[in-house]
Amino acid sequence: MDNKAKKLLFDIITSINNIDTYIGIEKVFDKYDSNPMLQDAVERNIEIIGEAMSKLLKMELNIKITNSRRIVDARNKIIHGYDEIENVQIWGIIINNLPKLKEEATDYLK
Repeated sequence: MDNKAKKLLFDIITSINNIDTYIGIEKVFDKYDSNPMLQDAVERNIEIIGEAMSKLLKMELNIKITNSRRIVDARNKIIHGYDEIENVQIWGIIINNLPKLKEEATDYLK
């Protein structure tokens, strides 16, 4: 794997770590839902994750990441369909998808 791909994977992991730090250990939806600044920070990091994944997919590497296309689609929806995004959708990504993505990206960097 070349250095560009490694950097993109590192960016994905860094953004997930940022989100984990912002949300905190407890992961309470109401705290997220009531904090617009936190929502902005999380969405920005999901945008970075989606952009990095898009670039990885274009590199045509033999990297198999679960729901890679859906990750890019989430980024696109946040950017282009921002007025249709609901906090519960972003929360679902945080809880259901980011842990697996972090695990897979970390495995590729080993």
